[in-house]
Amino acid sequence: MRVMELRDDWGFEHILPGERPDPTPGPGQVVVRMKAASLNYRDFLTIQGGYGSAAGALPLIPISDGTGEIVAVGDGVTRVKAGERVCPAFFPNWISGPPPAGGFGGALGGPFDGVMQDLMLLDAEAVVTVPEHMSDMEAATLPCAGLTAWSAVVTQGGIQPGDTVLVQGTGGVSIFALLFAKMHGAEVIATSSSDEKLEKVKALGADHLINYRETPEWGKAARAFTGGRGVDLVVEVGGAGTLKDSVRATRIGGTIAMIGVLAGPRSDFNVPLVVMQNMRLQGVTVGSRDMFDAMTRAMALHKTHPPIDDKIYGFDELRPALESMPNGQHFSKICLQF
Repeated sequence: MRVMELRDDWGFEHILPGERPDPTPGPGQVVVRMKAASLNYRDFLTIQGGYGSAAGALPLIPISDGTGEIVAVGDGVTRVKAGERVCPAFFPNWISGPPPAGGFGGALGGPFDGVMQDLMLLDAEAVVTVPEHMSDMEAATLPCAGLTAWSAVVTQGGIQPGDTVLVQGTGGVSIFALLFAKMHGAEVIATSSSDEKLEKVKALGADHLINYRETPEWGKAARAFTGGRGVDLVVEVGGAGTLKDSVRATRIGGTIAMIGVLAGPRSDFNVPLVVMQNMRLQGVTVGSRDMFDAMTRAMALHKTHPPIDDKIYGFDELRPALESMPNGQHFSKICLQF
C-alpha cells in the first residue's frame, strides 16, 4: 500500500512517498481504506520536530485526522462493521471518562502512525462512525479540530442558550466552535484580520464581527458588544499573544478555553486580572472517543456541514498542503483527497 512518511529526519523536505505491506486485522481490529485527510497546526509543528520526543521515532506516517471505509474486521468486532465510514480517534487509548491519570497514551500522527496511508490498521474501539450526510473530506476534519472545539464549547465549556462565545480567527477549531455555539443557542463574536473572512463567518451565523487589525484592542470591543458584562467563553487559539485581550473580553466568572499557541507560547501576563474576576483558564486537549460519538450524533441531528477550504490537495501533495498553512490564506480546514 501507498504511504507518505518521514524517514531520515524531521522537516517537510523529508516527507517521501513509500510502500508498506497491506495490513491484516487481528482480534478486535479493523482495516480502514483511507479516503481523505485534513491538516492541523499540530501536524505542521510535529513534522518539523516541534514536539520533541512526544512526536515519536522515525520512520513516521504523519497527520492525525482522516476518514475512510472499513474493508476488513477481525474476530470479536461488534461495534462497527465492514462498509461503514469511520474516523480514527485522535487519542486511540482515551475511550471514555476524564483523561487517563498516566497520560493520553499517544496520538495519531506522532508518536503513532497517522492517516497518510491507503490501509490503516486500528483497534475497533478507537474508531467512530461518521454522519451519513457528510462528505469524506468534511468528516476528515472531525477528530482533532472538531472534537477540540466540542470539548471547549460543550463538554468543558457548558455553553447554554443565551450565553456569549468569542472565537478567534477562522481556522478549523474556531469555525467548529462557532458552529457548536450556535447549535446550543449562544451568541457569537468572531475576530479576524480579513473582512472577507469575517463575511464568511457571518454567513455561518456569527452575530458580531471584529477586524483585529483595525481594532487592536479587540477585547474591549468584544466586551462592548455585551453591554459591558463580558463574554461567557473565549475559545483561545492564539496563546500568549492574544491572552491579554481574551481576559479583557471575559466576564467575571467566565472561562477562557486554552487551546492553541498561534500567537506565541510565552508572554508577561497580569495574573491578578484573572484572580480578581474569578475567571477559569481551562486547558483543552481534544477529547475521548465517547465525546467524539456525542459530537457526531449532534452533528447528524443538525445536519451540520464542516466548512473546508476551496483548495483541495491530493495524496501526494502533502508537502505543498502543509507549506500553505503559514500564509493564512485558507478558510477553516485544508483537506486532502486520496
